[in-house]
Amino acid sequence: MTTPTLRLTDGSVTTATVDALVVGTMSGEGGLQLLPGSAEVDAAFDGALSDLLAMLGARGKADEVIKVPTRGAISAPLLIATGLGEVDGQPTSEQVRRAAGAASRALSGTARAVTTLSRIDLAAAAEGTALGSYAFTAYRSRNGDGPLGQMDLSVPSASDAGATADLARAIAVAEAVAAARDLVNTPPNDLYPASFADRAVTMAQAAGLRTEVLDEKALRRDGYGGILGVGGGSSRPPRLVRLHYAPPASRGKPRAKVALVGKGVTFDTGGISIKPAAKMEEMTMDMAGAAAVVVTTVLAARLELPVEVIATVPMAENMPSATAYRPGDVLTMYGGTTVEVLNTDAEGRLILADALVRAAQDAPDYLIDTATLTGAQIVALGNRTSGIMGTPEFRDRVTAISQQVGENGWAMPLPEHLRSDLDSKLADIANVASHRWGGMLTAGVFLSEFVADDIPWAHLDIAGPAYNSGSPWGYTGKGGTGVPVRTLAAVLADIAEHG
Repeated sequence: MTTPTLRLTDGSVTTATVDALVVGTMSGEGGLQLLPGSAEVDAAFDGALSDLLAMLGARGKADEVIKVPTRGAISAPLLIATGLGEVDGQPTSEQVRRAAGAASRALSGTARAVTTLSRIDLAAAAEGTALGSYAFTAYRSRNGDGPLGQMDLSVPSASDAGATADLARAIAVAEAVAAARDLVNTPPNDLYPASFADRAVTMAQAAGLRTEVLDEKALRRDGYGGILGVGGGSSRPPRLVRLHYAPPASRGKPRAKVALVGKGVTFDTGGISIKPAAKMEEMTMDMAGAAAVVVTTVLAARLELPVEVIATVPMAENMPSATAYRPGDVLTMYGGTTVEVLNTDAEGRLILADALVRAAQDAPDYLIDTATLTGAQIVALGNRTSGIMGTPEFRDRVTAISQQVGENGWAMPLPEHLRSDLDSKLADIANVASHRWGGMLTAGVFLSEFVADDIPWAHLDIAGPAYNSGSPWGYTGKGGTGVPVRTLAAVLADIAEHG
């Protein structure tokens, strides 16, 4: 995990001893405009900074970064102008976060910089800077320029308790996202069920959480047929990890108990229903939901949220072999429901089904699961928009929070008529329908069969947003994105505040 040091400053940004100064720009009806809070910098350029930037091609568009040698106008030798796009009234937190991320990526190799974006939204500027600077270099024998070393965040008062608290929370959230990215980016020869479980336990115990790990013998004893079926083809057997955060007694009675479940397929070949070779290497990210759940539970402890959180995380590797499960097999899930397997590449829902039933036994007030579940999610919503399904009222609450934090989930239905498409000639239910229509929704309908009716539930399909195989943008680099850690953390905070 490599993120820059973040600190508050209330000194003059034009005379600061730094290598670069970051200012924000936006596009408006009158063309390029400087963000509010840039007057001091503009004055140092004799009020002509926006004209200078426009001459250099700046338009204030989102993700636009313009570098300007300052030639002594200010102490920093370099000025970075980062675009927020069109701003309607006040910039949104996501616009600030994204602009900060683009700027920090452009500052790779820089020892120290100062930003004025924090004058608009301190937490967003801090999160964007940290996440935009993220780099995963654990497997590189030769590294180029390192990430930005330190970012000073300009605020009215560096000693203000509110600003200090906002920064501390932003750092905690950003570090949790970076930890999830690290897990997703770790190659599958090093991250497999047992090693993933070990890492999760190490992180959890360091935060004071209670932990439990069920190995293949315990899974067989307790009847976790989905996890055992999916993991049966690998020489590296499956695990089920349980993490339990209980708020400090000093915080009083928890506002609620929340169950989190995350899909942890450490590599997915598709099993006997094997995937095409093209881009199969990206299936190292099929445990992104599990990574998000693990780090979010640890984050809840770090933030001392007054919410009890219990994570149930199934981990398996889906491989073809003489011991692999087959199309046509019938698995008995934890709790007794039988499932006819029609496609072994629809494996995530099988391990989640076991985990959902187990999670419900803790009698949570809310249940959230997240998974890189279906290619159909990408077909329907693209690579940046998660599909959110579940109990309508809670689904909509989670969706609104996802959009507020910039992870942009979208509410999707669970049509009742799709249930008949999962009817099985042998078992209680089949793991896929006989057609390809509405695949994301059908997977959600399957999962709903394993969720107790009286528990508010949300299911986040993050197949596209969890991994960026394209060019970097905003604060999102290539590889693991850490989605939906910020959504989960914000939902827990919302429950802590509002019950």
